[in-house]
Amino acid sequence: MAVVLKSSQEIEKMHRAGKVVREVLELVRSKVRPGATTYDLEKTAEARLNELGVKAAFKGYHGYPCVLCTSVNSEVVHGIPSPKRVLKEGDIVSVDCGVVVDGYYGDAAITVPVGAIDSNAAKLLKITEESLKAGIAAVRPGATLGDVGAAVQGVVEGGGFSVVRDFVGHGIGAQMHEDPQVPNFGEAGRGMKLKAGMVIAIEPMVNAGGPDVQVLADGWTAVAKDGSMSAHFEHTVAVTATGARILTE
Repeated sequence: MAVVLKSSQEIEKMHRAGKVVREVLELVRSKVRPGATTYDLEKTAEARLNELGVKAAFKGYHGYPCVLCTSVNSEVVHGIPSPKRVLKEGDIVSVDCGVVVDGYYGDAAITVPVGAIDSNAAKLLKITEESLKAGIAAVRPGATLGDVGAAVQGVVEGGGFSVVRDFVGHGIGAQMHEDPQVPNFGEAGRGMKLKAGMVIAIEPMVNAGGPDVQVLADGWTAVAKDGSMSAHFEHTVAVTATGARILTE
């Protein structure tokens, strides 16, 4: 699959999708508290998407059963919401959401503290979100995917954490996953050059311990192999003539 450059009209459609994703994520954030289940978050998101008449991107994708991915503590990505998964004080939960509006996708993720969290977990969230901002700041025509990855990696490793390498960001548009792959690590100046009209999902996945992950028996949930906490933040970002435009703010 080749990289598909988007017109300004297509980017506007993606911005509409991105605004829905942001609305749903902020609504779900407001429902995160001790005693809530990850399935409560799922039902909140699904109800809002139904009210808006918007199609969820994840549900049915390769058989995935839900509209959200909810990954708790050492779960890195693709955690399946469950009425049995009760959130506790001190947990962190990553919430990933994607939608389709007028045939175009938006995709974003946040990691949310459950009640009061310890200082290491708070630092993990702060550094992961800062690494996303650094990656976005590196986006401009003529920059490379290596510039983006190196920016993310520098913040993460500078904070004493590890970048997950088994999962990466991706191009996005009329398909949820398009070329190119967007690693959260790399060497500045290397890799594909960015062009105006490219749209990419930048999504650092950061472990407090080592970078290695494994997928559980459900075939979806990826966890930090060493059991350390993991955080995940994501934005859909368009490359414009003047730099990055975040479509999921």
